Amino acid sequence: MLVIGLTGGIASGKSMVSAYFKELGALIIDADVIARELVYPQSPAWQEIVRHFGRKIVYEDGSLKRKELGALIFRCPEERKRLNEIMHPRIKEKIAEQIELYRSRGKFPLLVVDAPLLIEAGLTELVDEVWLVDLPEKLQLERLRKRDKLTREEAQKRVASQLSLAEKKKYARRIIDNSGETTETKEKIRSLWKQVVE
Repeated sequence: MLVIGLTGGIASGKSMVSAYFKELGALIIDADVIARELVYPQSPAWQEIVRHFGRKIVYEDGSLKRKELGALIFRCPEERKRLNEIMHPRIKEKIAEQIELYRSRGKFPLLVVDAPLLIEAGLTELVDEVWLVDLPEKLQLERLRKRDKLTREEAQKRVASQLSLAEKKKYARRIIDNSGETTETKEKIRSLWKQVVE
């Protein structure tokens, strides 16, 4: 079973690509879902986050105020670094466990680890190949502003907070260009599926 690390920049269309791989029959491990599961109220990660960032980022029911936390870490690189130090090792451990579990069952054509911070979180050592969803930065900013209703400056800060797509390309075995229409991207994914799986 081939294990792929699927990554891309914010608003690059990685979720759509991942969903289409799932439609074709791939098994998906979603790092964002794991991250959300790890911060349930009173969990060890939650306690560390609240200890560092304070109760101001928690709702009455104990759940995290994701928007406020997001705005804070995109404004302040030191705070982003601290949150990553709390979360990345835990996410990596959980993904490694899931990969092992699926490998032991061994009947999946392709296992995709969908992770925006695949490279930054050191997850590349868990996968056989890195695949990158790519598009020009101008288009990325446009899509991000439209999707999250951000100002140009806010969008630029979010893009700048991640490793650039040019840097990510250095790690990628295959690149999926998502600068066109969805139908074109899906055609590229089908072609990849044929090459790698069939």
